Amino acid sequence: MSILITDDENVIREGVKRTIKRAFPEHTVHLAASAEEAVKIMDSHPVDIVLTDILMPGIDGLEFMKMSRRKYPHVKWVVISAHSEFSFAQKAVRLGAKDYLLKPIGKERLVELIDQLVNEAKVETKLSREGEMLKTNLKYLREAVFQRLATGLDTGNIDIEPIALHFPRFKLIMVHIEEAVKQVHLEHFIIENVLSELVERHGQGFVVNFDRQSLLGVVQSEGAEAEMKLLSELKTHLGHYLKVPFHITYSGEIDDFQRIAAEVKWLRHAAGATSPDGLEGSGDKAIEVALQYLKAHYNEELSLEKVASVVFLNPIYFSQLFKQKTGQGYKDYVISLRIEQAKELLQQQSLKLAEIAERIGYGDVRHFTQVFRKKMNVTPTEYRQQFLAER
Repeated sequence: MSILITDDENVIREGVKRTIKRAFPEHTVHLAASAEEAVKIMDSHPVDIVLTDILMPGIDGLEFMKMSRRKYPHVKWVVISAHSEFSFAQKAVRLGAKDYLLKPIGKERLVELIDQLVNEAKVETKLSREGEMLKTNLKYLREAVFQRLATGLDTGNIDIEPIALHFPRFKLIMVHIEEAVKQVHLEHFIIENVLSELVERHGQGFVVNFDRQSLLGVVQSEGAEAEMKLLSELKTHLGHYLKVPFHITYSGEIDDFQRIAAEVKWLRHAAGATSPDGLEGSGDKAIEVALQYLKAHYNEELSLEKVASVVFLNPIYFSQLFKQKTGQGYKDYVISLRIEQAKELLQQQSLKLAEIAERIGYGDVRHFTQVFRKKMNVTPTEYRQQFLAER
């Protein structure tokens, strides 16, 4: 059996360890002075029981417990505190703590509790442990496949159809920690748990550790309102827990797994253009992100409200800011962007007008022709003929 003691007081850590080792010399005991140290231990060693202090620097014991339950559902928790406040004990029990020990910890009570928890762990069936292991292995496999897709690598002989069938349409959320931050172990742990919980609360999906600085959320939300709640809560929670600069960017809707690598590339680029701690930032950076988004998604539905939400701005303020920064109204800019793309496509004789219209975001050829003529004073067909005549 493996036991972890997390407490910022060395005297408490060592004292609890001595008591446990005298009574149960066969058990392994790990020590951590903070939640960050505890996370590293739990990631690298199997742990069955965790005794954690409530008041610690950085993340407190209750938050550490709350965030860890998802990743380590089999772990049995005991909360240690120097305070007898009922609210602490109540919250600990709500989170699933097996007991609430007050300092100074009585040796007899500690030995009795550890013995009880060890017996409980032994009673757990092998089947439930194997089932949990299978779920974990499937999770790692799914993440590994998605990570390869996100980096543009071949998935080899792995069949991705089950994932594609389960997620026919989805969006990506990227949380990126600034490159200047070197030690990101705890930050990764926080982001993964917060994002996973919010994805489940507002839809369905999963979280992928993309690289050392970034995590990706694959999300099927329950509509635009749920999506905005997810993003807003994510920014609020990460702003509270993280003590380092971070960025949140997210994609448009994806219905083709082959597009994942390109979308991730855009998200990484957008993260570099945003201000730290989210997307709100300065006006210049918010509009820069919006322009990058428009260039990458010009063939999709691009309402002002949708793009304003990408940069977390009120639509009216976004509209004013967009015109101020670009010299063009939002609608005119989108039309100009699409027409420029259409002009390039019209130079390819093999493409029909209906194809071109669809490629630039117009489902109706007549509408495309009207917009093109208003902007260029010629129809798309006339433009193509002029181009061919000048060659």
